[in-house]
Amino acid sequence: MPKVEVWERKVAWVVSVSLAVIVMVTASLTLWGTRLFDEYILLAVVIAVFPSAVLDYVDHRWKKSIDEHLPDLFRSIVQAQESGIALPQAIEDASKRRYGALTVELKKMSAQMSWGMPFEEALQSFSKRVDTRLTRQAVPLIIEASRSGGRVEKVFEPLGRFVESTLMAEKERRAQTRPYIAIVYVAFFVFLFTIIMLFETFFIQMGELSVLNLALLSPEETWRLFFHMSFLQALFGGLVAGKMGEGTMSGGLKHSVVLLVAGYLTLKFLV
Repeated sequence: MPKVEVWERKVAWVVSVSLAVIVMVTASLTLWGTRLFDEYILLAVVIAVFPSAVLDYVDHRWKKSIDEHLPDLFRSIVQAQESGIALPQAIEDASKRRYGALTVELKKMSAQMSWGMPFEEALQSFSKRVDTRLTRQAVPLIIEASRSGGRVEKVFEPLGRFVESTLMAEKERRAQTRPYIAIVYVAFFVFLFTIIMLFETFFIQMGELSVLNLALLSPEETWRLFFHMSFLQALFGGLVAGKMGEGTMSGGLKHSVVLLVAGYLTLKFLV
């Protein structure tokens, strides 16, 4: 997975939101009060959310690859130091190995040190480029050991164990929260099933009893009401799933897109 720069995410937000606003304004001027208006509003929301959802997923996978290869990197540095290899040379040797997305960043760090940049500055530059949760915790410890005048290589072995234990705890947390994410999806599809059953067995039949002069919604109004309800359920249900699964609301954008599209197709072709 490639790295997603901050400016790329900002550009994606600006472009997608601008297109979404254009779609909303056009729908408001030409389709107000019709079923198509609701469908275009949903389309606008998907246009606004989808690019950011994709970029967030790519960025999450990239950072995950960085964190997962940190223990291997620290072990290789410890082994190199035990062999008497200097730290810059150990990092250069590590940059020639396959550490996923981490390899590219190691090559940049090795190149900076070969140009004369001090180890501490190269490490800080590495931390700013990568900026994952584990690197934000590990890099200050390495820099502190470097400034204290101690042997920096002694820091890498306990750091490797710390990173491995953190990754294991994160893996267990994801395994524990996965059923709750599934519950969000199951609840949404149960909600859709309930809507279909109510619409087909109750509202349609009651709407046909016009002789009773009952103040009921028309089938068209009922469909739009259910459409709005499913829209809100999908949008916020996806955000909740992302918060539980990845710890961030932005991580739920992909779930929201999936649920929005699933809800739309269900109501479009089954109701």
